[in-house]
Amino acid sequence: MPSTNSPDEKYSGFTAEERAAMKEHAREQKNAAARRGASKAEREAAAEQDVLAKIAEMPEADRALAERIHEIIKTAAPGLAAKLWYGMPAYARDGKVVCHFQSAEKFKSRYATLGFSDQAALDDGAMWPTSYALKELTAADEQFISALVKKAVG
Repeated sequence: MPSTNSPDEKYSGFTAEERAAMKEHAREQKNAAARRGASKAEREAAAEQDVLAKIAEMPEADRALAERIHEIIKTAAPGLAAKLWYGMPAYARDGKVVCHFQSAEKFKSRYATLGFSDQAALDDGAMWPTSYALKELTAADEQFISALVKKAVG
């Protein structure tokens, strides 16, 4: 397939944020490998602590959203295990990420995002949303997210 770039445009590779996310993912995989000898409960507890530590590092606005999203997900779907995924808080079933929180600061965006993977049972016709922009959370938003997470896990 021919390139859509003009001759003057150059591909500069991944952004600094994307490279940082890949490095975080490699570090997460290394940490997970180091914990393989631990019990499942110990691995899950350590992964949860990693997520909480990552949330604590976030700027205030993102941290407040991430803490609330974490609580909503853990309440709505207690069977999902918290884990880091490319440096983002994520929630997995059988090791596969179902949903994740991306802070606005992560990729210098104007809003945080709650995203869902193809593991989420959100199919609705031929097209449906898989991510939601977040700037703040109202009680109605929290109820919507709770219902969405419950649907996502089936």
